[in-house]
Amino acid sequence: MSAFYAIAPLPTDWTDLEVESFLREYNLLSIQDLTIHEGVPGHYLQLALSNRYPSTLRSVLWSGPFVEGWAVYAEQMMIAEGYMDHDPLMRLVNLKWYLRVVTNAIIDSAIHVDGMTRDAAMKLMVEGGFQEEREAAGKWVRAQLTSTQLSTYFVGYQEHVALRAEIEQLWGDEFTLRRYHDQVLSYGSPPVRFVRALMLDEAIPRRGE
Repeated sequence: MSAFYAIAPLPTDWTDLEVESFLREYNLLSIQDLTIHEGVPGHYLQLALSNRYPSTLRSVLWSGPFVEGWAVYAEQMMIAEGYMDHDPLMRLVNLKWYLRVVTNAIIDSAIHVDGMTRDAAMKLMVEGGFQEEREAAGKWVRAQLTSTQLSTYFVGYQEHVALRAEIEQLWGDEFTLRRYHDQVLSYGSPPVRFVRALMLDEAIPRRGE
């Protein structure tokens, strides 16, 4: 399966300070983390395998928390496994990106449920989440257009972590990352709770269960 990595040019109407803000957010180490998330073993790998699933319905309809949660899980897993020789700066950037996941989940509900203002959201993202101004400003716009999508990263990641912990305990000495990852990604992209049921050979939970 071929793909390409598209990098959009910076807006020509940005000031020098805005350009610097954006490039500070997406520095060389951040690009490493982003590539894990978007490429391998994140979205590219997961969706490539999902597209091979024999059910057209399941290959077309996918769960946002599963897909985004897997990509965040992939970031954390790669760093834990020693990506870039356990570089402490890479670990720091990875933690910063996870803090962004948490912060984005907070503003997602706060904006749409509690009426959070732009100033309050920007303050939380920049001062609490250490996001650069350009990243935070773009996230404010995105949050207006995609209610609940920003929460899928955090919710899905937590589900993936819980599932791995349960399977790791169940399999014991027979647990390997290769075996676990291959099986998790073999079902397409259904909700994580459905993947759990399939892995444990349990009944698929119904709505509300």
